Amino acid sequence: MKTNLATVEVFFAAFKALKSGEREAFLEKVVSGDPELREDLMGSLMIEKARKVRGKSISAKTYFARREKTGKTV
Repeated sequence: MKTNLATVEVFFAAFKALKSGEREAFLEKVVSGDPELREDLMGSLMIEKARKVRGKSISAKTYFARREKTGKTV
């Protein structure tokens, strides 16, 4: 496993080991601490939701490029 993927696995395992309230506090810290990160997360969630809907598929790279160009999340 590449080093960066190993780091991701460690952080994800640590997150999953948190109690429910701790997870909630952590996620609140993540989304309230950095507006750009919050937008990126929201975009990723929208892409994941859109993958479940039948229609034209779009890659995350294309989505973020369009969002950056237009300033819109859709």
